Parts: sequence; C-alpha cells; structure tokens
Amino acid sequence: MRIRGMARMRIGDTGKVRTRGKGRSTAVLAAGATLTVLCGCTVQASDGERHSPVHIEVPSGAPSVKSAPPDDKPPSAPAAAAPVVLWQSGDTGRDVRELQARLRQVAWLFDGPTGIYDDLTERAVKGFQVKRGLPETGRTDQATWDRLLKMTREPGMWDLYLMGGQPADAPDARCLTGRVLCISKTSRTLRWMVDGRTVVEVPVRFGSQYTPTREGEFTVYWKSRDHVSTLYDSPMPYAMFFSGGQAVHYSSDFAARGYAGASHGCVNVSDERAIAQMFAEVRNGDKVVVHW
Repeated sequence: MRIRGMARMRIGDTGKVRTRGKGRSTAVLAAGATLTVLCGCTVQASDGERHSPVHIEVPSGAPSVKSAPPDDKPPSAPAAAAPVVLWQSGDTGRDVRELQARLRQVAWLFDGPTGIYDDLTERAVKGFQVKRGLPETGRTDQATWDRLLKMTREPGMWDLYLMGGQPADAPDARCLTGRVLCISKTSRTLRWMVDGRTVVEVPVRFGSQYTPTREGEFTVYWKSRDHVSTLYDSPMPYAMFFSGGQAVHYSSDFAARGYAGASHGCVNVSDERAIAQMFAEVRNGDKVVVHW
C-alpha cells in the first residue's frame, strides 16, 4: 500500500515494520495505525491472514446504569407546614378574653376572663386539646380555635368582662367638680375623682332587678370600716353609705363570682386594696353620683 507524502514501508515475516526514506519507524507506525482506524484497513501478513494491527474499543450508546454514581439518599418528603398559632402564653387583649370566655362555657376554665394568657389558660387549652385528639401544646392554633368555635356561642359583653377589667365610660358632667364617687351603670365602673381628675378606677357590681341600686346624686353620710349588714347578716367592709342602707363597699362574693351574682342594692367593689384607699380618702359629705 502506498501512502502519499509518507515513506514506503514493507512488512516482513517477523511482522516488523521496515521503512525506506526519511522519518523514523515510530512515526510511520503511528501514522499507519491512525489511517487504519480511519479507513477501516487491515494489514496483509505473510501467512495470508488479515489482521488488524491496532485494537481500539470505542464505547457505543449511553453509559450503563452501573456507571452512574449510586444515590443512596431517598427523595426527601416536603416539610409539613407548622400550625398557625393564634395566641399563646404571655399574650393579652380582647381576643384572649374571648378564648377564656369560651373555655368557661365548656367547663375547662373557671377563673377570669382576665385578658391575660396565663398558666391557667394554657392548662385549660391543653385539656381541651387532649380531649379532642389535638396536639397537646397549650397554644391556641387554628385547629383548636375552630373546634372551640363549633362548641360554644358568641360571648356577650359581660361574659368577656365577667370579673371586671372593662374600660370606664366618660364621667357624668356632675362628676367634674369637687370630690365625687362617680358610678356608671353603663360601664359598671366607679371613679373616685377630685376636681375632675380620676384618682382610682375600679369595676363595680349593682343590685338585681328586685333590689336595684338607686340612681341620682347623693352624699356620703356615714362610713363603717368593719360593717356587717343587720338585714342580710353579711359583711360589708369599707362601707360608705350614701342612700339609706345602700353603700359602696368591698364584696368577697363579687371578687369570687364576678357578675355571675348581684348585690342587694349596694355598689360592690372586688378590689380590696382600691376600696381601702378610697375609704381612707373619702370624707363624709363627699358627693356620690350614680348614672347611666
């Protein structure tokens, strides 16, 4: 075979390549192998058999699966979304009051509502969650709230403020001068005011429909620190009488039951420290205004 541009070569019996002319045998052998691969040629040996002078393996097709690096990690599942927490320990406000009022309806909470997500509220939420097969977290998430809504009714104003804590409404015009115990039946609050300034503000409770608290303008005519009612045989500490047997005084029943009860016509105060302060400051002759 003649290769153009290359020296002539001859294959002897020994299979060695002899070259004539210029160039080295190694260069010719490399060139011959390259042309054999490219042209699909074979070399004719002296024994008459045709042999391929170079054996080259060329991969064909896509690599086998075994050649791919192993992947031992299973596909990761998508992370579950965390439950939406509406209220939890330390939260405050009107919404917490509603939660507490609804928990009272299903007998999981007996104190309050206070509007403060305290330990008692957290314990009540946990009990409710366990009973309904919900995660026991003590936090009110959306699932817990939805379940509670289905089991309870919308709480009213005095369900939310059963134990007091409601804001006072604006004082009556008669309360803006002098020294006055200004008592609002609308907001169920009492302001102890001096020259238009509120010194003390507390929630109060009134008489029932059968023994209503009288309305109007009065004056304090008698103070009795450790008074006991002769009509009902009940204690009336820090009593400040303003109309017959009706007085402003501390009530342990109001402190324990809130607006679930009522007085016999007196104005009940549940904050003993506040009523003690007022008792010390109020004088006989100071004005009392009971208004809507």
